[in-house]
Formats: sequence, C-alpha cells, structure tokens
Amino acid sequence: MTITGEMLIGATSLRGGDRPIHAVEAATGQKLEPGFGGGAAADVERACALAWAAFDTYRETSLETRAGFLEACAEAILAIGDELVERACAESGLPRGRIEGERGRTVGQLRLFAAMLREGSWLEARIDPALPQRQPLPRADLRLRQIPLGPVAVFGASNFPLAFSVAGGDTAAALAAGCPVIVKAHSAHPGTSELVGRALQSAVAKCGLPEGVFSLLFGSGAVVGQGLVADPRIKAVGFTGSRAGGTALMKTAAERAEPIPVYAEMSSINPVFLMPAALEEKAEALGKAFVGSLTMGAGQFCTNPGLVLAVEGPALERFLAAASEAVAAAAPQVMLTPGILQAYERGTAQLAGSSRVTKLAEGQPAKACTGSAALFSASAADFLADPHLQEEVFGSSSLVLRCKDLAEMKALAEKLEGQLTATLHLVDADTEAARALLPTLERRAGRILANGWPTGVEVCHAMVHGGPFPATSDGRSTSVGTLAISRFLRPVCYQDLPAALLPEALRDGNPLGLWRRLDGALGRH
Repeated sequence: MTITGEMLIGATSLRGGDRPIHAVEAATGQKLEPGFGGGAAADVERACALAWAAFDTYRETSLETRAGFLEACAEAILAIGDELVERACAESGLPRGRIEGERGRTVGQLRLFAAMLREGSWLEARIDPALPQRQPLPRADLRLRQIPLGPVAVFGASNFPLAFSVAGGDTAAALAAGCPVIVKAHSAHPGTSELVGRALQSAVAKCGLPEGVFSLLFGSGAVVGQGLVADPRIKAVGFTGSRAGGTALMKTAAERAEPIPVYAEMSSINPVFLMPAALEEKAEALGKAFVGSLTMGAGQFCTNPGLVLAVEGPALERFLAAASEAVAAAAPQVMLTPGILQAYERGTAQLAGSSRVTKLAEGQPAKACTGSAALFSASAADFLADPHLQEEVFGSSSLVLRCKDLAEMKALAEKLEGQLTATLHLVDADTEAARALLPTLERRAGRILANGWPTGVEVCHAMVHGGPFPATSDGRSTSVGTLAISRFLRPVCYQDLPAALLPEALRDGNPLGLWRRLDGALGRH
C-alpha cells in the first residue's frame, strides 16, 4: 500500500493545504517522506458533516452488522502486512516485536468489542411493564436502553502508534457504541496512521456503511484539534497525551454552547508501595524487577512506575543498592520523538538540580536520539514540600521516597494526585498494614496491583485503565477493555411507546435474545 500523505474524509482522499507534517525516523532523526498536508477548517467541516449525516443510520445498524464491521477492520489491518510494522518501527523507534504485539492488541480489541456487541448486555435493556391497576397510582410502561452519543473525535497517542491511535481503544469503543469517528492523527506517526486509516476506510466500504462513519485528519496546530472539539456535531472526545493538551481540550469542550465529555488520559506516576515485611524478605529481587519495569520501552508507558514509597531502614538500602546497580547497567534507548526526549532530559535535569532530591544512579551514557535511565530519592517530607516532585517525567525516571514509618507512608498516599495505578508489594505479614492503606489507594487509583508491576495493560472485560484527575479527566471510566463502550453511550427511557415504535432490543418476546432486566429480574426475558 502506497503512503500518499493524504487525509481521508469519508470515502475521499485529499491532501491538506496547510504546511506539511513530516515524520522523523526515531533512531536517526532523519525526516521521512512523504509530507502530510495539514487540514483546514473546511476539512473539519466536511468530516463533521459526513459523520453527522452517517450517525442515525450507523447507530441503528444491527448488532451483527456492526460486529462484522469491527472484524472487517481487524482483517484489513492484518492485510497490510509487514509494511505497517516497518513504518511503525521507523516512526516510533520501537522494536519489531513490540510493534507486532501492539498490532495483535489492536486487532484483538476490535474483535473483543465485536463479540461483546453480539452478546448485547451493554445495551442494559430494562423493562418495567405497565401496572394499570396499581394503587394509589398506576404505573406506565417504562423501557430503557443505551444509545450512542453521536460522532466522536479521537486523538492519536504518541507512545502507541497502533493500540491507542487510529484504530485503537477509543476508536474501537466508539465504533462499537454506534458512533462515527473522526481521528486526528498524531504527528509523530502519520505514515502508520494513513495505512491504518485506509484499512478502516476500506472496511466501511466493504460493509456498505455510510462513508462518514470514519475520517482521518492531519494537522499540527489548533485548527484541526480544537476545531473538532468545538464543532457542535461532535458529541464526545477521546484523548491520550499530556496534561496540558488534555486540559486545553477540556476547556474548549466546556465552553461550547452544549458542553461535551472529554475522556482524556493525561498524567500518572503510578506509585509503588513496598510494604515492610516484603521489603525485608526480597529487597534485592524487588530492586532488579522494579528497574526492569521502569526501563521497559524506554519508560514511555503511562503506567511506568515513577514513584516508590518505602519505610527507611536497612532493607530499603538493600533495595536501593540493587536498583541503582540495575539502572547503572541499563543501556540507553531510542525515545519516540525528539520532543519527548528533550522533555525527558529537562525533567531529569530538574530532579537532579533540586536541593530536596538525591540522584542515586544513571544509566549508560546516551547517544543520539536516546535517553538514559535515572533513579532519584527524597524524603517523604521533602516530597510533600515541593509539588513539582509529583510531576510526571515521561521516560525511565523514578523517585524513591523514604518514609519514617507506615503512618507517614499512608499520610503521603493521601496527598497524591489521582493515578492510573497503585501497586502493593507484600507478604502475609503485611496484610493488616496493606488493609489500612487500601481505602486510600481505592480513592487515588483506577487499578490496584499486588506483587506485580504496573507496566502492561490487559485488554479484557475487567480492566480499568483510568483514574481520578489528572490521571484522566473522568475517573468513572476506562479507556481499555469492554467497559470503555460506556463512555460513548447514554440511557433513554421510552414511556408507553407503541409496540411498532419500540427499539428491537425492548420489544416483547425479546427478538434479539438479549439479557434484559424485566420488572427487576435479570434474564433472557
């Protein structure tokens, strides 16, 4: 498949007229061809008009039709073959195995949503039949289902060129819900984005769906991004990126005549709590395993363990010695973009320059386009005294906090911002201490792990990849797993509607064979 540098607006391919965007080969810094012309306001208008025109038709497609469409998207992505893997590797600097795994995850989550669509419980169909004889007042016939919000704007992420990008989790969830999607591609991997975009465009045509079900735009400024969020036909936003970028979109969405939800994943340092007995028992092993998680993928994961908390003492010193040795041996790794590398270097330099922080170890010297791992420590008191120490440094950098006792560890946990994850390392002797800490962690994080590491997010039904602000803009949701569909749905109740007008999911006799709640009882009524 030839990469053309064109945007995809419905069934049309066209080159944007704004200054071209060039991807950079992450490992060399060399410019990659072709250039991608940025979109203009007229392109945003056209994409939104097509999405709105497609919405009412697409949202009422049968569950089987929509599931088949998601499966067609998955097959079309696989059909691109090595060209997709090679371009994604070049644009991101990520190794082939990582990209192949991410392709599998992207295809897998499309198929997972397809299976969930056919099962139908996500519609949450509820029927409370009329009770005309009830005293003192009769009850009307009341029936409820979930319907899609409308067209959704999705912003591709820098660190996952496939799984959180054009056909990633936000797109899969929105399309599964019945929402047309307009993707703003990330400027770091436009070639990868075009290849995947053309796969989705072909799946739309193959399944006979309205062309406005999917569009792909490019643009490095605010015209496309802010323009999409401000357009009245866009009804929700999916975003993965920086806190500054996410809050800017939230502001635009809130200032609209009709405010809309922005589901933004933004910032998390993912605290790891080393409980005393576990630390005493396996300090050295924990230190090595921690650095393995910290340096995975050059630390460019939103779940990277950027903060470690432990009670000071000999066991913590053993942990720090092992971790420092592992960091010092860590080879420098290619980072996603020059901008991400520069931000990482600024962040680690600021930590190293703080009078409250001690630099413990640094990885092997960086070469061009690479970043070196870094490990720092501070006291819990100094951490609380300087809010900047709580800021995310995106890369293989972590800060270890020395706590006087478990009470100080718990008090510090109460002061943390919202997080995607919180991790406990414990043995049986730590159970009561962990039990005392758990309510705080539940209020601070969307996923709580025991005796593992937060890097690695399973795509499944029970996963929560979200958390209180600033981890996400709305801690009531997840961007990974089938529950993500709920972000793009809202409930509608139908009162005394004639049978001929009822949605099929709510008709007597249950023609779709759904699990439904009938007068409060759950079953295939």
